[in-house]
Amino acid sequence: MVETFNFIITSTGKISSNFLSRNIPDFVNAMAFIKQIPYARNKNKYDLASVFIDNCGTCGTKHALLKELAIENSQPQVKLILCLFKMNKHNTPVISEILSKNNLDYILEVHSYLKIGSQVLDCTFPNSKSLLFIDDIISETEIESHQITDFKVNFHKKYLGQWLDNQSSLSIPFQELWQIREACIEKLSSQ
Repeated sequence: MVETFNFIITSTGKISSNFLSRNIPDFVNAMAFIKQIPYARNKNKYDLASVFIDNCGTCGTKHALLKELAIENSQPQVKLILCLFKMNKHNTPVISEILSKNNLDYILEVHSYLKIGSQVLDCTFPNSKSLLFIDDIISETEIESHQITDFKVNFHKKYLGQWLDNQSSLSIPFQELWQIREACIEKLSSQ
């Protein structure tokens, strides 16, 4: 956890109030809280407060929530990043069996995290220290919090489809590839 950047939560906005009601006074403690809640999909990813209600979140909802906290507290230097990367057995060992069973070296995945200057902050899992897949990143795009829903899924499907079209050695239909990807995410959720 990078502790050089911090701010006191002073806003009375919805997200800030949710943190303050849990006796979380600042950004560093908010990140620590978010890291400790389980990785799982939210019932309503369109309402970021569902992270508090469900006591869980994905990379998208967890980081979008923290981005909104920064916005409510006038901290524009906190950026929400969407990256496209090659998810493989080295950077995500838990999915090795799924990739192997489907004869894939990797599958394109999207991931969300925060950036402050050049510092990457990943609060997806309790043990997230740094991006294990930093060398496997294909692209990074700054997004707004509301873009972790439909925009993120459409972005992912677009690039996954383009990648599949360029893989002459693969004869997997797109829907089957998407189901393989879903199995990988399910495996991550069961950690």
